[in-house]
Amino acid sequence: MAASKQTLRNQRYQDKAGWISKSYKLKREVVETFAEACEKAGVSQAGQLSRMMKEYAEQVCREQLKEE
Repeated sequence: MAASKQTLRNQRYQDKAGWISKSYKLKREVVETFAEACEKAGVSQAGQLSRMMKEYAEQVCREQLKEE
């Protein structure tokens, strides 16, 4: 079955904008607790994960620069 025009447009946008889909295996309790926390904070899970990943990467880079 062929993809709809909207699906194709979405895929082209995501490719152009640099979006990718990642899949991780995590404990259910961790995922559910994180989802609840994001809901309480009024933030999206993807947005919060992106912020935490960026902060972590920046922290590691700063620590490595200090060691040099």
